[in-house]
Amino acid sequence: MGTTINPLGKDIITVSTELCGRTLSLEVNRVGFRSTASVLARYGDTVVLATAMVSPKSIAGMDYFPLSIDYEEKFYAAGKISGSRFIKREGRPSDDAVLIGRLIDRPIRPLWPKGYRREVQGVTSVLSMDPAFRPDMVAMIAMSAAFMLTGEPFEGPVAGLRVGLVDGELKAFTTPEQLNTGDLDLVVAGTKNGVMMVEAGASEVSEEQIIDAIAFAQAAYQPAIELQQQLVDRVGVTKKEYELVLPDPDIQARVNEWMKGKLTPEYRVHYGERKELINKLQDQFNQAFETELGEEFEARKADYHEAFTNAVHKDVRKGIIEEQIRPDGRKLTEIRQLSSEVGILPRAHGSSLFTRGLTQALNIVTLAPLSFAQVVDTMERTDDERTYMHHYNAPGYTVGEVRRLGSPGRREIGHGYLAERAMTAVLPDESEFPYTIRSVTEIMSQNGSTSMAATCSSCMALMDAGVPLKRPVSGIAMGLMMDGDTPYILSDIADAEDFAGDMDFKVTGTQKGITALQMDMKVHGLPVEILRKALEQGKDGRAHILQHMLETIAESRPQLSPYAPRIEKLMVKPEKIGAIIGKGGETINKITSETGAMIDIKDDGLVTVAAVDEKSIQAAVDWIKSLVEEPEVGKTYNGVVVKIMEFGAFVNIMPGFDGLVHISALKDERVEKVTDVVNEGDKVRVKLLAIDDRGRLNLSMKDAE
Repeated sequence: MGTTINPLGKDIITVSTELCGRTLSLEVNRVGFRSTASVLARYGDTVVLATAMVSPKSIAGMDYFPLSIDYEEKFYAAGKISGSRFIKREGRPSDDAVLIGRLIDRPIRPLWPKGYRREVQGVTSVLSMDPAFRPDMVAMIAMSAAFMLTGEPFEGPVAGLRVGLVDGELKAFTTPEQLNTGDLDLVVAGTKNGVMMVEAGASEVSEEQIIDAIAFAQAAYQPAIELQQQLVDRVGVTKKEYELVLPDPDIQARVNEWMKGKLTPEYRVHYGERKELINKLQDQFNQAFETELGEEFEARKADYHEAFTNAVHKDVRKGIIEEQIRPDGRKLTEIRQLSSEVGILPRAHGSSLFTRGLTQALNIVTLAPLSFAQVVDTMERTDDERTYMHHYNAPGYTVGEVRRLGSPGRREIGHGYLAERAMTAVLPDESEFPYTIRSVTEIMSQNGSTSMAATCSSCMALMDAGVPLKRPVSGIAMGLMMDGDTPYILSDIADAEDFAGDMDFKVTGTQKGITALQMDMKVHGLPVEILRKALEQGKDGRAHILQHMLETIAESRPQLSPYAPRIEKLMVKPEKIGAIIGKGGETINKITSETGAMIDIKDDGLVTVAAVDEKSIQAAVDWIKSLVEEPEVGKTYNGVVVKIMEFGAFVNIMPGFDGLVHISALKDERVEKVTDVVNEGDKVRVKLLAIDDRGRLNLSMKDAE
């Protein structure tokens, strides 16, 4: 197999451990010689390369941490060439790749110190994929290890596991089939001491099961944490010097002193009025410091404004921790004012408008035949079809900004996917409701938790469209303020609490259980018990929101919109599919052109016929039935005489089925010659009397009278 020599003269170092029944190994100095750090991670037959690049200096004038983490799917890793007819090389990342990139980013980003301004890029590339499990968690571990080796102030390591329920038992690294058919698909990531991130899709799983799964994952990924630390020790990583861009403590102290006593209880009002008051206060702040400091204030205005914002956030935390009063005057468990309506767009198949405080979501549902399903072609999945899609849009005007329109970003894709997972568990099976469903949320206004507004509005729009949901779904975003070891959990967080808080915890579900979950931490991990309290409090909030939704629309409409396509379905034997399609598609093309109906055929024999016109559907269904129907003893048929013999006439009663009418069965009285009664080409009515053991049909004309 040969050997690899490191051109920099470094030894290739490999460490390994057992993780959930397989060997996990991390290797350095074999590849990626010019990266800041690179790690090859192997687990089973899955191999992932993680590279970390860190710029040598902080970027001047940058007011945020320029970190980017990407996940690259390589089709060759799965032994595949892209199924696209025109594009064979990897290009724009798939939605799956974008979502996994976000998944890796979320537990890592909070572990860099505030004020760190060097540009950091992390890239994980799947080089080989074991189809027995998804490679994303191996990529997360590799990425964390690479950042640990940079010597920069990354406060990891981080590890994560994807957990499913298999025969009622929790299991990590489950197969894709087990995840797709099971009741739970849960990702948990964190450090040695706390949980940093949770994401889940579930089939109405209880809060207690979710907490048990989180605790299971946290314990199970500890060997991967220890292995990364072992790698750092073996490599002998040297900590690098760095500088932080932090608010000037003198400026912050000066601003805090000026702000003292100004954020009175009168500021604890609803968002719109509070924002106006804060803006007026900032105008007063600018005037006061311009008068006092003159050019010094102008030169460092950005620093003073940041200090002003920090003071406002500090006041938000103070009100919640000391008085249990939120910035808009709500109690910790109180939900903002709710309003909603359905059926507001006359030509849409289903629509709703859901408003919670200043957050508002308009959702539109469109129904189409199954042939409109989206084909998914990724490294992990080949020709999968999505018959339910949720797309989320949030232009600049929704936050009061001028912003260029463009393709959806990572946030839009992530929010849409979360709302999509929230509804997937309660959608009907396609054999029951044979439609492709597209749900689009157009955010009208943002002030916290738009993904949960998207969930609620999509649920009501689906019900308005007549989609027979198993149960309605509602969603809520929970927040957290930590005061030492004391948690203050907030229901239905708004922007101010999100910016000043320590956690963003979104949970969706029905009256029966949870359907989706997403949690992100801003502190360095939380114990499972705090998450348990947040879930329990969130359950009450979800119930409150769901009750409001049911007052607007109590159940799915019994009838579809008159503008939605009507679809009839029938099951045929798979071996009969060829008769419907015909040679080169000739038959099915003739049916669609002459009836105007659309026909979709599944491999299992499910045939769906769609059209807005009921007559078109019935004509196509009757035609298909005539092609696939099998003879039934005792049934009467209209047939055509196809051959005359001395002893009787052969009659075709349906495509592929000819039967004999014996001369004695032509008429009640005696017949001398068959041609005295019928000739070839005559249309006759016959009754099927019997089918013998060789499949021959015994027909009668006299018994059909």
